[in-house]
Amino acid sequence: MSTAREFNFDGLVGPSHNYAGLSFGNVASHNNINSVSNPKEAALQGLAKMRALASRGFAQALLPPQDRPNFRLLRSVGFSGSDADVIARAYKEAPIILASAYSASPMWTANAATVSPSADTADGRTHFTVANLNNKLHRSYEHTQTARALRALFGDDKHFAVHDALPPTPAFGDEGAANHTRLCASHGSPGIEMFVYGRVEFEPEAPAPKRFPARQTLEACQAVARLHGLDGQRAVFIQQDPDTIDQGVFHNDVIAVGNGNVLFYHEHAFVNEAATIATLQQAMDGVRAELRPVRVAAKDVTVADAVGSYLFNSQLLSRQDGKMSLVVPQECQENQAVARYLQGLVASGGPIDELISFDLRQSMRNGGGPACLRLRVALTDAEAAAMHQGVVMTDALYTRLVDWVGRHYRDHLAPSDLADPALAVEVQTALDELTTILGLPGLYDFQK
Repeated sequence: MSTAREFNFDGLVGPSHNYAGLSFGNVASHNNINSVSNPKEAALQGLAKMRALASRGFAQALLPPQDRPNFRLLRSVGFSGSDADVIARAYKEAPIILASAYSASPMWTANAATVSPSADTADGRTHFTVANLNNKLHRSYEHTQTARALRALFGDDKHFAVHDALPPTPAFGDEGAANHTRLCASHGSPGIEMFVYGRVEFEPEAPAPKRFPARQTLEACQAVARLHGLDGQRAVFIQQDPDTIDQGVFHNDVIAVGNGNVLFYHEHAFVNEAATIATLQQAMDGVRAELRPVRVAAKDVTVADAVGSYLFNSQLLSRQDGKMSLVVPQECQENQAVARYLQGLVASGGPIDELISFDLRQSMRNGGGPACLRLRVALTDAEAAAMHQGVVMTDALYTRLVDWVGRHYRDHLAPSDLADPALAVEVQTALDELTTILGLPGLYDFQK
């Protein structure tokens, strides 16, 4: 068994952060449709979280934003001419498509990929499979740039394997780490990987939600496990409760979060709670670890309160003293039932004994909390040294990025502002400078 640390790669919020309400099934996103956003505040809130966690000794890095607007998308559906012509015509004829092309949703890096650390895989490398996100137009184009970024950061083939996205069909709907949880005794020891799906493509009689789409399929989960070289005992496939999906729980990370040997979950998270916990406990026996489930009963926190506060869209982090900290959005303290539950949780003597709260309102209003904002990557010392170092959060990098945001980001972005051709120039100018700050020349091709 090797030692390893878990790095959280947070998404750096892009300059086009806006509220277009594009994510059907995401209640918060829909509720704030066409509101005025503040990209500068969003980026600074995210950076403040990264810096604060890094200063506490947690391994923290970032993934850069993607180029916006996505001119490839706009031109592929018939908008032609100069960049300004494309934007003007798209805004006039199809403003939702223009908003999709401007989406800053790559900030939620929990959807960037599924990651299996080297302790679990057959070839002893860390494997990434880029998520195809094909359930939503505005996200379905992300995988190309995501793969480009991950290969720039994890380019050493000795240590890493970055797989392209699965085929972009409904049968292989894949939303990445938002539906994946690793459970283990320690980050460097072998673990089990829990893949959570919402429906089964090739079993039409299987349970499925009726109101909102199930974005993750069993077939996608199985394909990722094969790509990563996980044996049948390391990969566990669990179905999310379809009735819970229909209440706005569009990803598993809105209703459950795991870390180490702890699974923090709502009683209505899975189709069969008792069978799920029993299956996970049996699988954990195979890696010589004991599962510690922390169950939240509906009588204490309803699904509606969980969705409204994003209680489970939190980060569960291991400290050096063996205990765990729960990173929650500020909204958890403002929901009476959730705040009361959390007060009891940290006083219970269980594994979670600290709360860390952040103001992430700009992200929360678009439907993403602390867990959405980060991709978890467990790395040995050798692997951490082999990855690109320019994205690791330090005080110096934080200072440079705060200055960069201050010079390039708007503090007011209304839906009508997407029609301004100057915004596209501003975004590309900012990202061009960012490549120098992060030491990633050529990350963006800016091709139209």
